[in-house]
Amino acid sequence: MEHITIRNISRGYGQGESAVKALDDVSLDISKGEVCVILGPSGSGKSTLLNMIGGLDRVDSGSITVDGLEITALNKKQLTDYRREKLGMVFQAYNLIPELNVIENVRVVKDIAKEPLDETELLQVLGLEKHMTHFPSELSGGQQQRCSIARALVKNPALLLCDELTGALDSASTRDVLKVLQAINERYNTTIIMITHDERISGMADRLVRIKDGRVVENTVKTKLKAEELGI
Repeated sequence: MEHITIRNISRGYGQGESAVKALDDVSLDISKGEVCVILGPSGSGKSTLLNMIGGLDRVDSGSITVDGLEITALNKKQLTDYRREKLGMVFQAYNLIPELNVIENVRVVKDIAKEPLDETELLQVLGLEKHMTHFPSELSGGQQQRCSIARALVKNPALLLCDELTGALDSASTRDVLKVLQAINERYNTTIIMITHDERISGMADRLVRIKDGRVVENTVKTKLKAEELGI
C-alpha cells in the first residue's frame, strides 16, 4: 500500500540569473512501513523534498499525497494539523528544552497528541530508561538524539522524517541511533524517510533514492541490512 505519492513536484528559488531549481519534476512512491533513504550531495534538493513532505515548504507545481491526504492542497492551519497528527520529525539539531529532563521533554509533545504511545515504554525501547530524570546537558550526543527521536515518536506518527540525524554523531552513537530506528520500524511499522550524505546508511533502506540537481536519478527497492551490518 502506498503511503506517500509524489507527482511531478517542482520548486524554485530566486529570480532571473540567480534562480535555482531545487526540485525539478520529481515523482516518487513510498510504501507503508518502508525505510526510505534519500542520498545526494549538498544542494541536490533532498532537504527541500523532505520539507515538502513535512508540509514545511510549498511546491510550485505538482502534488504530494500522504495517507490519502493531498497535503499540497492544504491551508496553513490544515498543514499544522497534519504535522501534529501524522508526522514525527527529527533533525540533526536536537532542539531539546534545556530546562526539562528527558521524560518531560517527551511529555511536552505527548500532551498534544490524540493517540500517544506510553512514554515510559518508548524510552525503554530507546535505551533511555536510566536517564529519564537527566537533563539534556547531562546526556551524550547519542542520548540527546535518542531523546529527540522519542519526542517525535510519542505522538505515534505513521511517518517519521529524519534530516541528517547522525551527522554530528560518532560511529558508536550512529550505530545506536540506527538500531533504534530499525527497532521502531519493526515494532510500530512506522514509515521512515531519512536524508543523509553517508553512503553506508543506504544499506538499511528498503528503498534507496538518489537525487542530483533536483531530479531523482535512482529509485531502487532492495533488501535491507541490519544496522550492525552497515560497517559503521
